[in-house]
Amino acid sequence: MKEPSADSPTPRSAKPSVSRRSLLKAGLGGAGLVGAAAIGVSLDGSRRTYAAEPHSGHGHTPHLMPSVVGEVDHKKNGFNPTDILTDFDAGLVSKLPSGQTLREYTVIAQNQSVEVVPGLEFAAWTYNGRIPGPTLRVRQGDRVRIHFFNAGDHEHSMHFHGIHPGNMDGVFDAASGVVQPGGKYVYEFDAEPFGLHLYHCHTTPLAKHISKGLYGAFLIDPKEGRPKADHEFVMVMSGFDVDFDGKNDFYVVNGIPFHYDHNKHPIRLKVNELVRIYLVNVLEFDPINSFHLHANFFHYYPTGTSLTPSEFTDTIALMQGQRGILEFRYKYPGRYMFHAHKTEFAELGWTGVFQVEA
Repeated sequence: MKEPSADSPTPRSAKPSVSRRSLLKAGLGGAGLVGAAAIGVSLDGSRRTYAAEPHSGHGHTPHLMPSVVGEVDHKKNGFNPTDILTDFDAGLVSKLPSGQTLREYTVIAQNQSVEVVPGLEFAAWTYNGRIPGPTLRVRQGDRVRIHFFNAGDHEHSMHFHGIHPGNMDGVFDAASGVVQPGGKYVYEFDAEPFGLHLYHCHTTPLAKHISKGLYGAFLIDPKEGRPKADHEFVMVMSGFDVDFDGKNDFYVVNGIPFHYDHNKHPIRLKVNELVRIYLVNVLEFDPINSFHLHANFFHYYPTGTSLTPSEFTDTIALMQGQRGILEFRYKYPGRYMFHAHKTEFAELGWTGVFQVEA
């Protein structure tokens, strides 16, 4: 098992002067690239940045979607969205006297400064120093034991979606897993039902604890497993309210906006490979999120609790806490977008590209 860092960087206290409306007016909602300097400074500066970008004769840039210039410091952040795609944590595995498989984890909640886009940092709360937290992967019937430490300055907990006793639910009080700063708790339960689930902090104010980064995916495989896929990716959809006004300024998959764009880190596949996506929506402040796949359809398994897909489609909508498994193959080589089918979300970060090769 990977050992998390217990360091707790001091978050920035300054409030960035940015709103999603000013970002859209500045050009993120249009056809231009907007640099990080324009994002946190002024509307006039954003307009100058947009005006300096190359345009085609028809008034459009060569880029189909907005983006940001440059890269965030992934090393300083302590996580990279490309790694998170395939980073499934199976825990420290042993056997109980009964023969039941035991999977143990150490999870630390801590304050952390995260660079959301180049030059703009966010005072986050994280599990094990990353957003989203570690993807916990177990098998149906396993005993799960989580050693939880609160290294932050607010009370925190871990609330798991699934079936477990009330004193393992991370709600109400210390007896059920609400942990004060400097404290610890051991969550222990048997993994059921099989499917794709999630976990998040469940202390008040709940919206603040989720929106600042305390969430992650929890995957319970069937006892017999799933059919082998060529690629398995976890994608956790969320957002960032960087000026703390209760409205999201960026929309993301696996923590950093625009990360999987064609000119940054597209996800590389080959024709006819089976791709399985574990998709979780933890977006706060907006009632619904979505996923759209270009030039293709996918089989969709809501919550992953059945081995039979419910539909064959190219777009799904999810409320907060909803999740599902997507399976598809690409028939032709090329570049294909995936993104929220809500234009504002896509233009503010929730977009990416599959690079498919023959």
